[in-house]
Amino acid sequence: MKKLGVFFLILLMVTFTFACSNKAEPSSSGGDSKKNDEQVELTFMIWGNEAHQEMYNKLLEKFYETHPNIKVNLESVPFPDYQQKITVLAAGRELPDIGWAAERMVPQFMENGILEDVSSFKDDAEYNMDDFFPSTLELFEKDGKLYGLPFSTPPMVLFYNEDLFVNAGEQTPNEHVEAGTWTWEQFEKSSKAISASGTYGANFFRDWNTWIALLSHTWSNGGSLFNEQTTEFTWNSPQGVETLEMLDRMMFKDKSHPKAGEQVSFESGKIGMFFDVYSYVSRAREVKDFKWDIAPLPEGPEGRFPMLGQAGYTMFAGSKHPEEAKELLKFLTSQEGITASSTFFVPPRESVLSSDEFVNQPNNPPVESIQRAVIDEMDNARLQEGHMEWQKIDNAIQFGFDELFGQLKKPEEILDGMDEKIDPILK
Repeated sequence: MKKLGVFFLILLMVTFTFACSNKAEPSSSGGDSKKNDEQVELTFMIWGNEAHQEMYNKLLEKFYETHPNIKVNLESVPFPDYQQKITVLAAGRELPDIGWAAERMVPQFMENGILEDVSSFKDDAEYNMDDFFPSTLELFEKDGKLYGLPFSTPPMVLFYNEDLFVNAGEQTPNEHVEAGTWTWEQFEKSSKAISASGTYGANFFRDWNTWIALLSHTWSNGGSLFNEQTTEFTWNSPQGVETLEMLDRMMFKDKSHPKAGEQVSFESGKIGMFFDVYSYVSRAREVKDFKWDIAPLPEGPEGRFPMLGQAGYTMFAGSKHPEEAKELLKFLTSQEGITASSTFFVPPRESVLSSDEFVNQPNNPPVESIQRAVIDEMDNARLQEGHMEWQKIDNAIQFGFDELFGQLKKPEEILDGMDEKIDPILK
């Protein structure tokens, strides 16, 4: 009986152990399965146009192949409203998971502490961080940490309607570049020569709030927006006055530039020369009614200095799904992701910039034009000057341009007014 009792005791212990083991195992397995199958929604915010959104939708389909549990909601906000939109969402703790950030926005976003550190990407050998041009990462680096990754590093270029130049019997900008005569003085002459009733020789403004293209004129004459320490507003200078006087002449004397409020697009064929970053090529490719090309910006006494319109992806603080957001960010900035976006943007990865896929896009400008206006100008390009209080500075500058557009004050008076408002902000 004693042996029988021991036998039953051992049998009971084995049965209990086996039952516990079986009970624990499905619990662990089921937890992993639930985690892998959990549906996660991420918000990705941009200021891009429909062509950009279509590109991302196709790219995201590839992302879903390896991340079937993640859904990405793509939202687009107009560029002039984007920074303010992010600021409002941050105040309400409703930031997107990831989004675009332009160079002028990054200082403020960093100062406000709404960007997540993504330095861990450097430790992923397959990601190949060394493929990025080091200069393209500087905007997003602070105190040894990385708060974003670039996807576009385009110098500003000049899009021009070649037919207007030919019909007017004028040399094109690229012909002037080859002859060494593409100066700002010649730019004004050419703009006036190709203007006609309802057709304007040039347009500096993507929209009437985006004045930044004019800085290239100031830079080429030896001036700047701020001093090197960003503690003083220096556009209130002879070089700044010269820039605003040029715009005033073109708008009101030569009538070779549209007046504020006029909605005349380059695609309409009514603008001879249009200043924008290379990503505008996505819209220019759709032009069928006239021949167009790109050229470097004009040069001044100090040289040629196109603005470097850098933009990147950032991961915003407070994401409910930080690991999934990092996976998306890593995918978008991988070689595959940067190659896909190079349809519109100058890529920051060396392997993509030197690829045929970037240069030989359908309906692209000629290869030699891309080489001359984009690749060769990278060393001359200057990053747009920014500040943590950029929105206040921008509002003050826009107020000054409203005075110019309304012919309310002279350029030197307008710049004096900007100076009075902006210098206290910088100090």
